[in-house]
Amino acid sequence: MSPLYTAIDHLAALPAILLIVFGCAAMLMEVLIRRPRERFWIVAVTLAGLVFTGWALWKQQRYLALNGLPRFTAFHGALTIDGFSLFFNAIFLVTSFLVALISYRYLEIEGEHRGEYYGLLLFAQAGMYFLATGTDLITLFLGTELMAICFYVMVGFLRRDKRSNEAALKYFLLGGFSSAFLVYGFSLLYGIAGSTLLTDVAQAVAARGPSDPIVFLALATTIVGLLFKISAVPFHMWTPDAYEGAPTSVTAYLSVGSKAASLAFLLRILLGPLAPARSLWEPLIVAVSVASIVIGSLAALSQNNLKRLIAYSAVSHAGYILLGIVAGNDTGYAGIAVYILVYTFMNLGALLVVVAMRRNGILGEDMDQIAGLAQRSPAFAVFMAIFLLSLAGIPPTAGFLGKYYIFLSLIETAHYALAILAALYVAVSLYFYFRIVQSMFMHKMSGPEPIASSAGMRVALGITGALTLGIGIFPEPFLQFARTSLLR
Repeated sequence: MSPLYTAIDHLAALPAILLIVFGCAAMLMEVLIRRPRERFWIVAVTLAGLVFTGWALWKQQRYLALNGLPRFTAFHGALTIDGFSLFFNAIFLVTSFLVALISYRYLEIEGEHRGEYYGLLLFAQAGMYFLATGTDLITLFLGTELMAICFYVMVGFLRRDKRSNEAALKYFLLGGFSSAFLVYGFSLLYGIAGSTLLTDVAQAVAARGPSDPIVFLALATTIVGLLFKISAVPFHMWTPDAYEGAPTSVTAYLSVGSKAASLAFLLRILLGPLAPARSLWEPLIVAVSVASIVIGSLAALSQNNLKRLIAYSAVSHAGYILLGIVAGNDTGYAGIAVYILVYTFMNLGALLVVVAMRRNGILGEDMDQIAGLAQRSPAFAVFMAIFLLSLAGIPPTAGFLGKYYIFLSLIETAHYALAILAALYVAVSLYFYFRIVQSMFMHKMSGPEPIASSAGMRVALGITGALTLGIGIFPEPFLQFARTSLLR
C-alpha cells in the first residue's frame, strides 16, 4: 500500500504550504502589532515568505535537473512540476514581491494598511500556484476559486470608497457567473472521462471525437469560464470597473498576476484535454482574439482615466496572446510565453507610476493629473514612457519582442489576414499610449504636489524598467527561459 503523503508530494506542495503559512502569519501580526510604526514588520514577513517560496521553487528546479527529468507528478497526478509550472510560478513570485514592496506607502496614504491585505496577497499567489501546476480538474478549480475569492476581497479593500465597493460587487457577481460555467464544463468533462485527471479527460475526448454534442457543450462552457478570467471579449465587462475601483496596487496585481495565472490555466486546458477538439475551439478563439483586439483598442481611445485605459489595453493584449494559440506552432507557443513574460514587467511598471501619483487628496488616475509629470519628476516620466512604448510594441523595448513572435507565428502558419489586422491595431494603440506621453512631456504641471515615492517604489520601478529594456536589448537568456515553458 503506497503512503498517503510522500517526499515527492511534499516537494510539489512546498511553495503553496509556505505561502499559506506566511499568509496566516501576516494576518496574525495584524492582531499582535499595536503601534502603526511597527507595521513594516508585516511587510517584512510577507517578503520573507516570498523569498522562502522562491527557495522552494529552486528546489523543484534542482530536483528536475539533478535527476534529468522533464517533469514529475505528485498526489497521484493532481500536480505536475515541469518547465511550464516553474516559468509561471517565477512570474507570480516576482509580481507578488514587487506589489508587496510598493503597497506599504500606498496603503498608508489610503489609511487602510492592514495585515489582511498581505495575507490575501499570499493566499492569492497560492491559488495561482495550483493553476500553474494543476493537472486535475478539482485542483484547477480549487486554485482558481482561491485566487478569485482573494481578489474579490482585495478589489473592495478600500471599505470607505464607494468605487471600490461597487467594483468588488460587480467583480464578485460576474466572477461567480463565470465560475458556474466553468464548473459545469468540468462536470461534463468528468462525466465523459470518469476521471478528473487531465490525461484521462484528453483520452476520453479523443475517443468521442469533436463531433460529439457532449464534447461540444463541455468545450463551450469551459472556454466561456476561462475567457472571463483573462478579460477577453465579450467577457471583459468587469475589467474597467474592477481596475478603476480597486486600490491601484491591487489593480497592478490583478492585471498581471491574475492574467498570467488564468492564461496558464487556459493553456493547460486547451492544449491538454481539449487538444483533440481543436477543430471546434479554434474558430471560437479566432473570433474572440479579433474582437478583443478591436474592441479593447477602440474603447481605450476615449478613456481619460489611466486605470480604465490600461484595463481596455489589457483586453487587447489578451487578444494578441490568444493569436499565439491560434497559430498553434512552436513559434506561437514561444510567443505566448515571451508575451506573458514581458507583459508582466511593462504593465506592472506602468501601474507602479500610477500608484506613485496617489498623494493625500489626489487620486493621480486622470489624464490631467499626470500632465507635466516630466517637469515635476523627470525620472518617473521617463519610466512611464518606457513602459508605454513597450506596451505599444516599439523596439528596442521588450514589448516589441512579444508582438514579433506572435506575428511571426501567424505568418508561418499562413494566417496572413490575422497578422495584418493585428499589425493595424498596433497603430491604433500607439495613439492612446502616446496621448499619455504627450500629456507628461508637453503639457503644463497640474499642481506642485510631490510624487509619493518611497524606497520600495524606487526599487520596484528600477527592476521593472531594467527588465523592460533589458529583455528587448538582450533577449536571448529570456527567450531560452521562455522556451522551457512550452506545453507539449
